[in-house]
Amino acid sequence: MDNDVPVLDRVRKLLAKAEDPSCPPAEAEALTAKAAELIAKYGIDRAMLAASSDEADVLGDRVIVVDPPYALDKTQLLGGVAEALRCRAVRRTHYAPPEFRKQLMVHLFGFGSDLERTELLYTSLLIQSANALASRPVPPWQQPAAFRRSWLAGFTSAVVARLREAERRAERQAERDPGAGSSVALVLADRTALVDRRMAEEYPRVRNAPPRRLSGSGFRDGQDAGRRADLGGTRVGRRSAAAIPRRR
Repeated sequence: MDNDVPVLDRVRKLLAKAEDPSCPPAEAEALTAKAAELIAKYGIDRAMLAASSDEADVLGDRVIVVDPPYALDKTQLLGGVAEALRCRAVRRTHYAPPEFRKQLMVHLFGFGSDLERTELLYTSLLIQSANALASRPVPPWQQPAAFRRSWLAGFTSAVVARLREAERRAERQAERDPGAGSSVALVLADRTALVDRRMAEEYPRVRNAPPRRLSGSGFRDGQDAGRRADLGGTRVGRRSAAAIPRRR
């Protein structure tokens, strides 16, 4: 859709600014509000257009390989972003030959516009979190890996909460639009049901991943960074799959 290109370009430019390690916190906060607003409105607009016209927004899926270090923590970030943006995420464990080393990947399900904005945000947030962690010294009494895992958990918590609020705000604004036509809530509910059905067809026995227990002290620092963050498939061998828990 040609009209969407300027919107996504604006989001990418906002995210690129936030990814710069020299970006001042005050500027990052201003970028945050605008990027979140744009990407939430984009998702609503695409959903309503697909419901009221022949404009295609195809239901599909994609697999994203999550690289170490802290791969498990990154899958939580990806899964949280996906759920907030009306996708579904299943974490898979793959043992790739010839060494059969463990590899994590996330199988995403959703409509094309939601998958696109999920991957766009996740890629940027990986860079932003890496930059923030690199500039945050580990307390001398804390084990570095434990601190960083808890920091990433806090970052994810704050980012997902902000994304959910931006989505709710965009939905409320769209409902007030006199030219909206169909109920926004009903359209989104129908799309969600289709995404859930598509995931269930692929993973009929998927189970919820157990909650994690983290010992590090970085959760609050990670949350602070997450509040400042700009929100602007392959064959596998042996594998197991777990649904990434939804954050309410």
